[in-house]
Amino acid sequence: MSDLIPKVLAFAALVVFLGILLWHVPRIDLGAVLLLSVGLAAWDFFAPARGK
Repeated sequence: MSDLIPKVLAFAALVVFLGILLWHVPRIDLGAVLLLSVGLAAWDFFAPARGK
């Protein structure tokens, strides 16, 4: 449970950074890559919660 705060902060920092990047470079292909990146990070974040 103590891992949760750094994980959430890291995920939020990633989303904010990629959001700023997409804001300054508004391209559809870049948006698709960033969406895939956030999706994979979210999957990695929530996958251990499902347990073994």
